[in-house]
Amino acid sequence: MFRHVAQLGLVLGLILVVAGAASRTPREPEPDEPRTPTIRVIGEATVTTRPDRAEIDLAVVTSAPDARDAAAQNARKLDDVLASVRQVLNRTSRIETIGYMVRPDYSEPEPGTAPAIRGYTARNVVRVTLDDLSRIGAVIDTATKSGANEVERIGFTLAREDVPRARALREAALQARAKAESLAESLELDVVRIASVQETTPVARPVHEMALARDGGPTTPIVPGAIETTAIVELSIEVAPRGPVSSPSP
Repeated sequence: MFRHVAQLGLVLGLILVVAGAASRTPREPEPDEPRTPTIRVIGEATVTTRPDRAEIDLAVVTSAPDARDAAAQNARKLDDVLASVRQVLNRTSRIETIGYMVRPDYSEPEPGTAPAIRGYTARNVVRVTLDDLSRIGAVIDTATKSGANEVERIGFTLAREDVPRARALREAALQARAKAESLAESLELDVVRIASVQETTPVARPVHEMALARDGGPTTPIVPGAIETTAIVELSIEVAPRGPVSSPSP
């Protein structure tokens, strides 16, 4: 009997729990908060500077019937070039190898025949980096006189690219902020705060890579161009309706 009473009590208890759960009203989700109005603007600035570093890519190219001979001749000529060029460089200059290869040269095949190797070409490219731009012509002339037979490239860069980069970012950010304030003023809004900032990595590019001209003098004249560093900054600025201006107390 007591067992039946206990079972009956358990059943009644489950019924009450289920009934209570069924009668409980599910919680309504909270409404989404209204989005804060924002103004998105883009500022762009370009900083022009004069280059203070030059990179000269010099190549020594040799050919021979045998690959070993082509490489050996190339090594001897390059040693002469490096020894001569180092005499016109200062302590801040540096030389590094940026490319080397030995490849077979093929003759023009006759119809129906396979191309035949007629010799080998060795090619060694070194890059001379110097901060004294007045020595560029002397480096080129010295290198070509001592055995370099190709001047692949002359590029101008900056020893410290972070300086114009920071200036370009600052000017772009100020321009974007000024645009946002002008828009807010026109729409009778108040600037609340800057919600987000996105910047594009500043890009430095030469306006003119170089100007090279021979005037018959002893040194090849080189005239470097300018370098432009451009930055883009995008701002998302929260705004609010402008409140009424309170009149001063009497």
